[in-house]
Amino acid sequence: MPYGVMSYWGGAVITSMFSAIPVIGDSLTAFIWGGYSVGGPTLTRFYALHFLLPFIILVMVVLHIIYLHDHGSSNPIGLASTVDKLPFHPYFVFKDIVGFIVLFIGYSALVFFYPNVLGHSDNYIPADPLVTPPSIVPEFYFLPFYAILRAIPNKLMGVLAMFAAILILVAVPYLDNSTVRSIRFKPLHKIAFWLFFSNFMILLWLGGEHATTTFVMLSRLATGVYFAYFLFALPLLAQIEFNTLYAISPATS
Repeated sequence: MPYGVMSYWGGAVITSMFSAIPVIGDSLTAFIWGGYSVGGPTLTRFYALHFLLPFIILVMVVLHIIYLHDHGSSNPIGLASTVDKLPFHPYFVFKDIVGFIVLFIGYSALVFFYPNVLGHSDNYIPADPLVTPPSIVPEFYFLPFYAILRAIPNKLMGVLAMFAAILILVAVPYLDNSTVRSIRFKPLHKIAFWLFFSNFMILLWLGGEHATTTFVMLSRLATGVYFAYFLFALPLLAQIEFNTLYAISPATS
């Protein structure tokens, strides 16, 4: 966590979003900062948060595995079948180990040989509250949501839209109410998914550009497509596409 000028102003912009909350916004922002601006107490709190989060995530993963072991996994294909079943261990355990090794090799290559490829050059400038970078951009994995935030002129609505873009993922199981959750047998849904993926990549690109009129308009269009996929495409395609494999499965006969 380098304390560079980009980190300083990125933290200031992200934490100042809480000031858009009515009534308690300013007090909440001051509480997060540990004062009236980003400083030493803010850095200490951010470091503590980043130190504790991996352990919290680890506990959640263990609980998830325990719950999965006790209750079983879901059936995304929606077919009732008692054939071609394999035990999780050793087949899928070793399959996951191979995937982990491949991911770890790529991660190690970035860490040891290309540590700066995903960073921002301005972050090597020491943090200075009196010097604002020409363009404040978050890390690349936040860029799509940063584009959604900037696409809406109202600060509160922009913050709500950004958090809604993340929280809407929780509602996916309820928006897609088809019996067969997998898109393996849904050609229209495959097209819609890849269009959504392309739109997400466009949002990632727009989040790193300057907030000019052209890029803001494109961000608004891409934001509309983003939410339209979840709110309209998923429920509509679930009703349109009929899975014949489910219709002839033994569970429904």
